[in-house]
Amino acid sequence: MYRITGDDWDNWKDVSSHFTVSSAFAAANKIGATGLRGKSWPDLDMLPFGWLTDPGVNQGPHRPCNLTFDEQKAQMTLWSMAKSPLIYGGDLRHLDNSTFSIMTNPTLLKINYYSKNNMEFHYVYGETTSNTRHSGHLSPRYTVNPTKHDGMVVGLTSCTNDQANGWFVFPQDGKSDHICRIYETENGKNVSFCLGKTKPLLASDDDINEKEEDQTKFHLAVADINDSCLDASASRRRTASEVKLLMFSRCKWHARQMWELNDKGNLVSSYSRLCATVESSKEAVGITGARAWIATGSKGEIYLAFFNLDSVSRKITVRISDLEKVLGTAFVRKHSCSCSDVWSGRNLGLVEEEISAVVNPHGCVVFELMC
Repeated sequence: MYRITGDDWDNWKDVSSHFTVSSAFAAANKIGATGLRGKSWPDLDMLPFGWLTDPGVNQGPHRPCNLTFDEQKAQMTLWSMAKSPLIYGGDLRHLDNSTFSIMTNPTLLKINYYSKNNMEFHYVYGETTSNTRHSGHLSPRYTVNPTKHDGMVVGLTSCTNDQANGWFVFPQDGKSDHICRIYETENGKNVSFCLGKTKPLLASDDDINEKEEDQTKFHLAVADINDSCLDASASRRRTASEVKLLMFSRCKWHARQMWELNDKGNLVSSYSRLCATVESSKEAVGITGARAWIATGSKGEIYLAFFNLDSVSRKITVRISDLEKVLGTAFVRKHSCSCSDVWSGRNLGLVEEEISAVVNPHGCVVFELMC
């Protein structure tokens, strides 16, 4: 067991910041992997529910958890789907019934302990249901904006998102080329955010051979920070929601620092296959949108969790055919599934072709499926 985030407290920014790092560790097959003396259990920190103190205060005064009931269920669900150790962070002498029901949901505990194939599910679509923000169509995947740099926010998004377009090469006479993106217009003039295109550092003959095979890949360096390259993984934080140049780290030979510029103007990460985007920090809204996780049970169950990271209700949809793409016919034998709602316990009967739900702001829905 090992911590992979900073301290987690009872505010939504701390909770939402765990989605990216937990997904990265799942993609790296670190959840439940066999190690030197046991198995690997990435720890997302304690669950700050119930009767708490403020950060840094050991003996009070105490107060109730600031997270809403929906936010607490979303956190418990993510921790369970990511198989994080479930460590209660409140005062057990003052455990209320609502908190107890969240911590002891039998299906969530079964997922946390027994499930396999735990991962973020990327074939998820969402549309807002608010009258003021209704999109009218399914939107492409989630958008992540976790990194601030000189008034800008660099983030990752699906390459199908329009925000991923617009990167281009800006040649420099006698110097390394720059990779730039226009992010806003001031007084009728285009303003660009640029990073220096550099050759990756090589440490061995094997690295050199790999480099010769990947001529299209490159590092992107920050001009005003020595030996700092654009990095597609999260770095350490003091608290879970604090941001400290999360996408820039010391330059080295690693897939997470390798980038490609395609013909569509997308800056593609070789590590995650997501695309970079950039905007003014004044416009950044943090980690938002619809996200989903899946896991499988020992008797053929499929566990599907929807998360709404927005501040308005959102309809979230997953197609059963997309579940088959990821899990295969061993778990998805037909395009209809018996379905139940894990949190409410309701039997939803047979669902065909797709699974949809309207999810509350900062909330979640968890389904148990047999297909």
